[in-house]
Amino acid sequence: MKLFGYWRSSATYRVRIALALKNLDYQYAPVNLLKGEQKSEAYLARNPLGLVPALETDEGAVMTQSLAIIAHLEETYPEPSLLPKGAAERANARSIALTLASEAQPFMNLRIQQYLKNDVGLDDAGVKKWLNQWPGGAMAAVEKKLAHTAGDYCIGDAPGLADCFLVPQFFGASRFSVDVSSFKKMKEIYDRCQQHPAFIKAHPDNQQDAVKGS
Repeated sequence: MKLFGYWRSSATYRVRIALALKNLDYQYAPVNLLKGEQKSEAYLARNPLGLVPALETDEGAVMTQSLAIIAHLEETYPEPSLLPKGAAERANARSIALTLASEAQPFMNLRIQQYLKNDVGLDDAGVKKWLNQWPGGAMAAVEKKLAHTAGDYCIGDAPGLADCFLVPQFFGASRFSVDVSSFKKMKEIYDRCQQHPAFIKAHPDNQQDAVKGS
């Protein structure tokens, strides 16, 4: 299979973690967002929305949206599973993943920040206020939920779906100066994940298209 993505993309990062946790081999095809390669005719044929990631299976099927891609991986390669055994725990894992994917990360997206600066006219201080209001608010909700669900990881003591979403979100929030100082449990899980081989393999700095020192 082939993964089309960008090293710093949070959504691509999620899929890389899932692939690594499942010990799946894949070919990586970098798509440089800063150069606009996601808008090329060839890439738009794979994803008309012009976003990363996209996953092309060995059979030639193309999938987009990180949550859908990870669900496909879970269904196609069920072991090791990214979901806990209990129905309630599975619902909690999906809830955390969806909250971070739909209520936090989109507001932090580079294209949104560019729009806020170039079209709305916000300065850096205004953008930072935006980031702390919207992504920060969603992360605060997840922090409260983790008080009831977490062990060593988001759901119990094994890494899984929710962690695939938490780690890229925390990484990006820290990069864009979102105030994460009150998210103690998220930070604890994030730090633990940084020691796990699958998360190390998936880290943006360890990708072939990573720009060193940026």
